[in-house]
Amino acid sequence: MEQAPHGLVMNGTTPHHPTFLQNGDAVKHEPAPEELEKELPVVTDGQVPLGELVSRLVQTMYAELTEMAETMPHMSDAARKRYVADWVVKIKRQVVKLYAIAKWSRDASVVQKAMNITAFLMDQNRQFEEAIMGLKYGRDSLDPARLRNHDLLTSLDVLTTGTYRRLPSCIKELIIPQTPLTDDEVAKTLADIEDAMRFRLRTSEIVPWEMSQYRIADGRVWFTAPKLFEASLCLRGAGKNDGWFFDNVTFLFKVGGDQTGMQEFPRTPTGALKRNITEEADARLFFYLPPDEPPPPGVEAPSRPELPEGVVDAPLVRLFNFLQMMSLSYQLEILWYQAERMRSLGWADFLTVEMTNNRQKMVVSYWVRKPPRTAPGQQASAQARNRTPLLGGKLSISIVQVKEKTGRGAMRSPKARVLAELQERSKLERGRPSDEVEHLRFDVQWEPEKGALGVTIGQEDAHIPPEQLRIDPDNLDFESLLRRVIRRHTEGIMKFFQSQLMHGMLTRNVFSAPGEITFVTSEGAPSLRVHLCADEVVIVTVDPRTGRLTLRDTGDLAAAGRGPRFAAISDRLNDTPWRLPDALLTLRLTTITDHAEQKVQYLGLQSYRKRNFGPEELAKLGPDARGMLYIQLANFPNHYLVLVITDNDYRYALINVKVQRETMYNNMIMEDIGWLNVRRIHGDEFAVEPDSGPEPVTGQKRKRTDGGAAPPGVQYPTSFRLDTKVLRELYAYCCARVAYTKVEQQFKLRGIPYTHVNSSANAAAPELAHIQSSLARSIPALCVLSSDILSGAPAAEAAMPNIRVIPLNWWSDDQAKVVTCVKLKYVQQPIGKRASGTSVIRPSKRIIYDTREAIVSFLSDDVDKCVDEFLEEWARVSKMVVIAREVAQMSSKYLWTDVRLLSFDLQTVEFAYAADYTLSLTCTDQLSSAGGSYHLRFGRVEPDDEMQVDGADPGRAHNPHEHVEPYMRNLLRHGRLSSALHRLVGLLRETLPIVAELEDIRVSAARNGDSVDTFAKSAGWFRILYGDLRHALDFRLMAGARVVILDGSHSLFDDSSDSQAIRRSTGPTASGKATASSSNTAALQPIPDFPALVQDAIKAAVSRGVSGQFAPIDIGVICDVAAVRVVGRMLYQKVFEKLATPAAPLS
Repeated sequence: MEQAPHGLVMNGTTPHHPTFLQNGDAVKHEPAPEELEKELPVVTDGQVPLGELVSRLVQTMYAELTEMAETMPHMSDAARKRYVADWVVKIKRQVVKLYAIAKWSRDASVVQKAMNITAFLMDQNRQFEEAIMGLKYGRDSLDPARLRNHDLLTSLDVLTTGTYRRLPSCIKELIIPQTPLTDDEVAKTLADIEDAMRFRLRTSEIVPWEMSQYRIADGRVWFTAPKLFEASLCLRGAGKNDGWFFDNVTFLFKVGGDQTGMQEFPRTPTGALKRNITEEADARLFFYLPPDEPPPPGVEAPSRPELPEGVVDAPLVRLFNFLQMMSLSYQLEILWYQAERMRSLGWADFLTVEMTNNRQKMVVSYWVRKPPRTAPGQQASAQARNRTPLLGGKLSISIVQVKEKTGRGAMRSPKARVLAELQERSKLERGRPSDEVEHLRFDVQWEPEKGALGVTIGQEDAHIPPEQLRIDPDNLDFESLLRRVIRRHTEGIMKFFQSQLMHGMLTRNVFSAPGEITFVTSEGAPSLRVHLCADEVVIVTVDPRTGRLTLRDTGDLAAAGRGPRFAAISDRLNDTPWRLPDALLTLRLTTITDHAEQKVQYLGLQSYRKRNFGPEELAKLGPDARGMLYIQLANFPNHYLVLVITDNDYRYALINVKVQRETMYNNMIMEDIGWLNVRRIHGDEFAVEPDSGPEPVTGQKRKRTDGGAAPPGVQYPTSFRLDTKVLRELYAYCCARVAYTKVEQQFKLRGIPYTHVNSSANAAAPELAHIQSSLARSIPALCVLSSDILSGAPAAEAAMPNIRVIPLNWWSDDQAKVVTCVKLKYVQQPIGKRASGTSVIRPSKRIIYDTREAIVSFLSDDVDKCVDEFLEEWARVSKMVVIAREVAQMSSKYLWTDVRLLSFDLQTVEFAYAADYTLSLTCTDQLSSAGGSYHLRFGRVEPDDEMQVDGADPGRAHNPHEHVEPYMRNLLRHGRLSSALHRLVGLLRETLPIVAELEDIRVSAARNGDSVDTFAKSAGWFRILYGDLRHALDFRLMAGARVVILDGSHSLFDDSSDSQAIRRSTGPTASGKATASSSNTAALQPIPDFPALVQDAIKAAVSRGVSGQFAPIDIGVICDVAAVRVVGRMLYQKVFEKLATPAAPLS
């Protein structure tokens, strides 16, 4: 059995060798299923390894995650979440699909085995079919292989005659070649026929003038019709009735442009095309000739056309007319093919090509648009009636016959006409030719559609020179012809829009200047180069393919991001192309706004393109305002620097807005408008021009303007060139102007006159000198008189006449502040810890004091309340200055040698009013209706060399006047501050022995465990309350540095004679407290034997060497302040002992 090439037997099985047993018998071996499976062919068509799918999915996920890690940090939080969610959903779908495939792959081995078995069975089936076909072929091929019967007659002829007698002559002629002519015979024959051609052409044959150029060679005549064809003809013979027959033709044209597919249009026809041309040409040449052979017997030949009498046959004229039409038709077909080729290359939706049935006219419509969709039954609206035509124009190319005429439009030159007439007279004599020459040419017509793109171009633009529409056979290029027509149409449209933009009512103010609109024809399609602002330029043109108006940038890197905007504007514009001027105005406004907004963003400022203003409010910015950009002042949210965009340049305004909360949409109104002169501000000059800018409308509040606008009609060379430095200075100037305005408004509300003075570097405090702006020198400061602003304020006489007010931080993003500088008349140098080591001190966040110049700078963080804060701080500082000055003069003025000033820093005054007893004064709430209050803090001066040791008195630093502080603080609020301070210090000095002794009594009683309490009843009234809470001893200060010590159960307002004398001593203020005192003493009981105890106490004091005046009375004793400590201590002890002794029983 034959072995197959792949190792299998021809029937598909593999030979298995038998296994021999030990006894020599052979047993056939049955193969295992595994062995049979190995013999199956392996088929992998349409299968993909699972590992490859998993690998691709993992690589895709990794690549997308890497890309997300690079791009997502630049997204917003919402965009990142949305992007991640979409990605998870997409990947989840892919993973689920892969999971399903993995489940299906469990049966992959079974499917693979089934496919292998199927392939094996198909291979077996193929082998069976091949065997059947082999048997059938063998049967069919054996029948012809049988030998035919012996041809006895032919054999006898060959044997007897040596040749075939019964063979047909046609076979002989086919097989037995004729004797060829020799070279000399061929040359002589060609020479004879060429002489016959030359004789006929020169004597009798009518040759059209268009193909009068001919040459005779190789037995043929070559006629050349320039730019049409070159044809070769031959004569059938030299006889009179031997006519011409067609040999070949070459069309004289060249195809330009895209050469794709031009192999279908050979210049020299071949194949079926040549056969058709040959048949048609021969039919025209043989039109009047008799047939070559008579018809067979019994067949009637068709009648042939005959020449009329006096008519001479002109076969070459008929041939010229035919080949001329063929050449022009051939060229027209090439142009049609090129047009269809353009349609296939992207012009199909915008270009239609139509050809007439006779294939002699082609009409091409360009810039074709689809008709708008309208609902069934919907009537055409006014907008639909104004829609642009559905095409831009038509270009028709047709083959037309023109009549022979003279003049410039003649097809033949005068010389050619004369030679043609001479030829006819010489060759025809009195006859006439059977056919006349047909003058054919291409007629190209361009018909621009009226109203295309909403434009009716002028007559001069709708005409194109004929030489540009001429079909050149040496360069057949329909695309270049169509593009010339489209370019001419585009030029007309661009010129129309240029004239409309430069002379239109709405656009002439913007685009009429030289260089604003430039008609460009050198770069590609004709276009308009429209200057928008600064260096921003947009190119307006018409797409030659689609016929859509297109706005594009100049291609530089700065305009890279405007492509989508231009595309969106172009899409909307092509629905209504006649609105191009409006679209350019809008684009110009948007570009200017974007340019300004970009500068604002560079500076980190907040800007808005729209604010909720009504039309009547926007009218306040002037009738020439085309757009606005509102820059909000960071420190003044209700104020905006407005960049008003006009036709020629920016105008700058500072507005103050107010939100109308009662309206539905919180409308805004402009309360105040000020116009800025950027040239003066930028030139470091300050100017106020109240009449610049547009006139305010009725009802608008007029404001003094900050720098006038430019005179109308004047355009700066730097039109719409907004410099970042200029914008920063304008913004800073507006912040300064608002800050000054707010301060001025506060002065106006209080009726305080003010003036503007030049700013100087030393106007503010030295600590603020480093936070100045370069524009600060051009911003004036405010100056007010101290007599005006400090009218009614305390210590107004402490300030010099002029007070300067200067806003700060208007040039930065920090909170705006106002500094008020006051020069003091009399200087009290600060002393203490804060005042040491420097000439400038800052006792608080809002006060800076220059000790050299005696200038106090008050810093306010709130511009709207700067005057109130200044007055409050001034009231505090001025009082402290007065107090410090008075304290410093007390030692010499009142001979209080132990009164000395310890510390002074404009906020707090600390002084010693007696020995080491100190008082610290601070003012609070100076602008309250009650006139402010004071905070008193009592203390002691500790010697520098005193050290704290065990057993030292811890109360040594205690000032007992602390308990009297609530009563003492009110003394400074009555009368003049200097007099009130003198009364306070005097009262403190006179009550010091009282409070000191009461403190010692309290401390000693506490040390001994006695229940005794001491406390103050008022500024000059102190009480010792004994432990039984029923007896008390009062100490009350009297005029003349005297003290009355009396029983607490009695009052100064008792009806006794002594009480009347005491009331006269204490003064009229004591009588007002009669009712209160009576009520306070009502719960106390008289001290037993109190008069006797008083006498004993006086005697004890005298025995101790106390000198002074003593005046015992019924309810107590009156003594000098100097003796109150000894007398008071003795009387306290006597009463204490008396109360501690048990009372004797009553009899």
